[in-house]
Amino acid sequence: MDKIRLFTLPNLLTSLNLLCGCMACIWALYGSYETVLVLVIASAVFDFFDGLVARAMHIKSRIGLELDSLADDISFGLVPSMVVFSLLGSYDYSCIPEWAGIMLPYTAFAIAIFSALRLAKFNIDERQTTSFIGLPTPANTLLWVALAAGCEAWLKMLSPVWLIAGVAISSFLLVCELPMFSLKLKTMGWHDNRVRYIFVITSLIIIALTGVKGIALAIIWYILISLLLFIKQRNHVSY
Repeated sequence: MDKIRLFTLPNLLTSLNLLCGCMACIWALYGSYETVLVLVIASAVFDFFDGLVARAMHIKSRIGLELDSLADDISFGLVPSMVVFSLLGSYDYSCIPEWAGIMLPYTAFAIAIFSALRLAKFNIDERQTTSFIGLPTPANTLLWVALAAGCEAWLKMLSPVWLIAGVAISSFLLVCELPMFSLKLKTMGWHDNRVRYIFVITSLIIIALTGVKGIALAIIWYILISLLLFIKQRNHVSY
């Protein structure tokens, strides 16, 4: 049996992803959602570069794959659950039985469960080499964290039922069979990448105009574009 190498540069980057995710969970409990957003973006950067560095160094490791999935389930599974748990915990539940008020915030952890299922599915699904099936966990996390950071006051004016409904929709999107495009480019040409270019340009405009909440709007826009492309494909309409 070959020696198992734990301490490689890609594994270090993955571990930094995990560290940022752990820190984000703590800050979520404090309600510091702007800090959580910064840490999630840092996690996403480390998650991007660990694979890039591994390919550049020609490192193929089962340990790296397993570590990456575990780190992602914290940074992009547990973190959004902690954010929603924190938001749901701030509501006044005096109008319902005490036990229900205690239990309702824990519905947030459905996101962590379905994120784990989505990551496990991704690891063995050969269809997801150039695109995605279901909402990627980093996108789902950015959606929730940006909503909390940019719309906290508005969210707290809503009934908690709406947040719980959002948890259900989010969990479904993670494991559904909806094809979603990747931002990876094989070429720089417009014809093959026009959907990606249009999405990136419009998303940057949205974020520039609306600030942090624009990140959440961009993720919703990404979901809508993917849904429209799927409907067109089903109807055999070229795009």
